[in-house]
Parts: sequence; C-alpha cells; structure tokens
Amino acid sequence: HFTLHGLWPQPNGNFYCQVSAGDKASDNPAHWQDLPKVDLDANTRAELDQVMPGTASKLERHEWIKHGTCYGKSQQEYFADALNLMQAVNASPVRDLFTKHIGKQLTSDQIRDAFDGAFGDGAGDRVRVSCLVDPSSGRRMIGELTLGLSGPIGPDSTLGSLMLAAAPTTKAGCPKGTVDPSGFQ
Repeated sequence: HFTLHGLWPQPNGNFYCQVSAGDKASDNPAHWQDLPKVDLDANTRAELDQVMPGTASKLERHEWIKHGTCYGKSQQEYFADALNLMQAVNASPVRDLFTKHIGKQLTSDQIRDAFDGAFGDGAGDRVRVSCLVDPSSGRRMIGELTLGLSGPIGPDSTLGSLMLAAAPTTKAGCPKGTVDPSGFQ
C-alpha cells in the first residue's frame, strides 16, 4: 500500500500557523519527539501508524506543527481527512499498477493514466512524480507522488472531485523510475 507523507494546505509557504517559536525551533527530525503530542482517537492513531510509518520517528508531530496548524480543523479531523484520501488511493487501480510493477519501471504517463482511470479524466494531470537515486546502485526510484487537490476536504469528499477541482500541475515530474519493494535492499 501507499504510505502517507502529509496533507499540505496551500498556498505554499502557509506554514506554522500560530505556532510558538520554541515549537518551530524543535521542528527538525532530531527534535520531533520534543514537539507536542498529537491527540487522536485510538482507531485513527492505529490507522495512522499503519499508513504513516514515519510515526515511529514522530513525523505526525512535524506534519501537524508545520501544516496541520494551517488546516483550520482539529488534529483529529486533519489526520482523519488525510487517511480518508489515502484509503481512496490504496483502494484504487493506482495501487494495483504499482503492485504489478514492483522491481520494474513505471513512467509518469502510466501513473497519470492510472489516476485518470481511477478518479476521472484529467485527474492524472494533477499528479507530480518525484524520484530519488539510490546512491549504492544508481537506480532511479519513484519516491513520492504529490496530488493536487482543491476544495473543502471532509468525510464526504471524494478524491476524484478534489483532484479535478485543482489546477493541473505544470510538470509531471520524474519521467520514469523503478517501483522499489518495501524495506531495505
């Protein structure tokens, strides 16, 4: 399944809304444990721990402090909304495409076409693919998909409608990369 990095309100640069200088200063990976704990119900916490493995290093605290504080909703609602969007991607043919290509290359066109098929014609135009190079092997791997969304996000929102309401991205990003299996290689 796909994992969650975060849900980022726009415009870009809209960070740390009403966050103390001390919390801003602690917002680096070495000090995320010093940030205030994120208050979630047990079910949301369990689901977040599954979909955002970075919770092991307190990534959710960083995501809340930097982005969630600008979301306009509670911590519970912010993470529940992000998880609902992840559920839509993980229940879609996009996940199946990646599963079938573990260890193989995918192009940004293939990925964008899968989003069109899953979420409506034009949804793929709102997807940016980011790759990274494995320094030990030189392989270019798909590292992240960024989905452009627009409109109010809530329990009744659909990923397709949010994507289609957003402006198309000007760049598809990385043209192709390998789908790396989970874990260390």
